[in-house]
Parts: sequence; structure tokens; C-alpha cells
Amino acid sequence: MVKYDRLWRTMKEKGITQYDLYHRYGIETSLLDRLRKGKNIEIYTLDRLCTILDCDFGDIVEHIPNERPEEDEKSRPSSE
Repeated sequence: MVKYDRLWRTMKEKGITQYDLYHRYGIETSLLDRLRKGKNIEIYTLDRLCTILDCDFGDIVEHIPNERPEEDEKSRPSSE
């Protein structure tokens, strides 16, 4: 699982609000919603946020391993 809790903390530390991201930097509200809900975003978007916030990926996103990776494997379609 990927969490974006670090993004909100970094934004607070840098003094940048969601309003700033939308109005000043052109970040779409739908993207902000995806971040709030912990949904997938593109690497390009992470790069853009890092540039805006002058930070690294780790300051925005955190990977939390699933408790049962074997169940994730079962739910994925076979590549054969």
C-alpha cells in the first residue's frame, strides 16, 4: 500500500496549501482528491510535487507492505 501522509506534513513544513497547489501551480483538484484517498498517481506527478515542494519522493510518499502478499498474488491475473 502507498500512503501520502508525508505529503501533507511536507506541505505544512514548506507553508504550501492545497489551495496553493491548485491556484498557483495548476495541480488539478481531482489529483488532490486521489492523493487524499491514497489512490495511484503517476511518477511524473510525484516529480512535479517534489519540484514544487523542493523535496524527495520519500518526503511525499510512503510504502507500507501488505500483511499478506500471497493473497495479492492470488488476486492478480496470470501473465501466461
